[in-house]
Order: sequence, then C-alpha cells, then structure tokens
Amino acid sequence: MDQTNTKSSSTNKTGYCLPTISNRSAMGDFKRVKSAKDLLVSSSSEDGSKRKKNPQVVCFGELLIDFVPTVSGVSLAEAPGFKKAPGGAPANVAVCVSKLGGSAGFLGKVGDDEFGRMLANILKENNVDNTGMRFDKHARTALAFVTLRSDGEREFMFFRHPSADMLLTEAELDTDLIKKSTIFHYGSISLIEDPCKSAHLAAMKIAKKAGCILSYDPNLRLPLWPSPEAARKGIMSIWDEADVIKISEDEIEFLTRGDDPYDDKVVLTKLFHPNLKLLIVTEGPNGCRYYTKDFHGKVGGVKVKCVDTTGAGDAFVGGLLLNLAANTQLFKDEKKLRDALRFANVCGAITVTERGAIPSLPSKEAVHKKLEESESK
Repeated sequence: MDQTNTKSSSTNKTGYCLPTISNRSAMGDFKRVKSAKDLLVSSSSEDGSKRKKNPQVVCFGELLIDFVPTVSGVSLAEAPGFKKAPGGAPANVAVCVSKLGGSAGFLGKVGDDEFGRMLANILKENNVDNTGMRFDKHARTALAFVTLRSDGEREFMFFRHPSADMLLTEAELDTDLIKKSTIFHYGSISLIEDPCKSAHLAAMKIAKKAGCILSYDPNLRLPLWPSPEAARKGIMSIWDEADVIKISEDEIEFLTRGDDPYDDKVVLTKLFHPNLKLLIVTEGPNGCRYYTKDFHGKVGGVKVKCVDTTGAGDAFVGGLLLNLAANTQLFKDEKKLRDALRFANVCGAITVTERGAIPSLPSKEAVHKKLEESESK
C-alpha cells in the first residue's frame, strides 16, 4: 500500500484480513459480531429510537483512522506513540451535527476489516445513520498518520492507494438516504479518481434533483492528487453546483493562483458564482468571513489553548449546517447568520482543545457554555 506525505498549511483551520472480528464501543469492551452489516443502524435496532427517521444532513466521502502522536512537536519517526482516532472530514461533520442535537447520515465505504467495523460502530453510537456505509472485502480502511507541531498544526502521511473509500461505486449509493435529506455535504477527496468520483457526481445529481442544499468543503489535501493543476481543476469542476461553500485562506490562495485571500474583491469576483447562496472563509482563531448575494462581513473567533487543529474546520461546518438545516433561509437574514457563525466558530474552537477529530467534537451544551463565557467577557 502506498503512502503519501503532506504538510497541512498553517491556515487550514478547519481542519486521513477479512476474519470475523469484534465490535466495540468507542471506549468500551469488545463483543463478537457475525458481520459488518450487524453494525449498521436499522429501525429494529436496540437504539433505533434514538435517531430521527430522515437525517437532515447527509455527508458523503471518506471515513478513516487518524493516528495522532501522543506528544506534539515531533516527526512521525520521533513520536513515542500514537492515539488512534476516527476521522475523515465528511464523517466528522456528520458526527458533529449529531452530537449537537441534529440528525445526520453518512455515505461512504470502508474495508471489511477491524478498523472499518470500528468506524461503523462509532457512527452508530453517535446516532449517525450509517445505513449508507458499504464494506469492501478486497481493500482496507484508509489510515492517516498525523504529526502535531508545537503550534498544533499538522502534517499527514496517508495509507490509501487504493483504500476502500476510493472504491465506492454509483450502484452502491443509498439514494433514498440522499433524497430524504435537507442538506447534502461533501468534499473534494472523493473526486480524485474513479469509481468514487463517478459515485460522487451521481450523488450530487440525485441531491440536486431532490431539492437538497448542496454544501461543499474542498478540504484540500494536495499530495493525494496527481498534481497541483489536477487538484485545482478537480476542485473547481463542481464549484458552480454548490449552494454553500466553506474554504480557508490557503485554499483561496491556491485556487486563485496566489491572489490575496483577504481581499473581498478577489473572493467575490473569482469564487462567488451566480448560484451560490453562501460562501464562508474560515480564519481559525480569528473567526470567519461570510459572503452572500446581498451582504458580507466577518465574525470574530474565540480564544482557546490550541492542542490539535484536526477536525476544527469540520466542527465549524457541522455547527453551521445544524443551523442551516433548521432554517434553510439563514443566508437571507444577516443577524441570524452571524449568530449561526458565532456558534460554528465556538464549535471549531472547542475541538482544537483536544487531540483527534471525532473524540473532540463538542456537544450543544459545551458550545452554549462557551458562548456564554465569551459573551460575559
């Protein structure tokens, strides 16, 4: 299996054996299961009553295991040990929405291996509808070793060529899950090569026809692409289809070939397309900027001690989509939009205070508490 190294940019702010194995909770003991399908949510499952029938937010793409060093500021070779953490941007968003009290579903593929089954179980335990998950008996679940520098930023080494997430086919899509959703969210990693690329495009088409809001976070991971130009072309190939887009400063600079990411004119003339309802630019601890057809502005961030930025951008997206699912006209009311973005900023801020993505995603109670604390200062 090939491996790929990449350094995360400092402004990512957002933030990768076939025997019968065991099922365990995120923190609990193992128990025997007959097959991966036993880990999928069903209406007759023991905890089926905990989830809503139709997920408001359905996320499409990769689900993997991040291995994070137990200490910061070291290379992979120097790390004394690693903490295993579930990850993958679209899956992170789904779990975040659910942990915040919303309803979410996930579509993607993992290996029919121990890691894949663990991930399916983690989604299930977080009340994410995982019936759209598929298991590949011939490819393994993707792995990503993530080094943490002393400033909390990351470097990645991916093991995914080919990993199961890359092999999802159009025929394996759970079309009913897509059609029932309010928001269909996705990234760009699933666009890198077929068959997953074709499945991604087909899923977008289904969502669009069903009247879903299309939400796009490019989540640039440059070394996974054949070349920078291929990445730029691939990311922009579906740009005009999205209703909501979230990008970072570095992604603006990359997509515009070096233009000033803080220049509103650059954003509005080069990235804001005619059908776009909302464009968000995240600035990590400095908050975010927002652009709609009628207005634009900035919402400040929340100061916290940064431990690991992994999943911060996904937490931000989860917080935003939770509010957008509840009010699909959010982009038309600037005051309500600013409140939603303040909520999303806090979601991202809380996530950077712990290591790993899914384990550090906040609850609604934690977000409201942090909001109250920040407003009282």
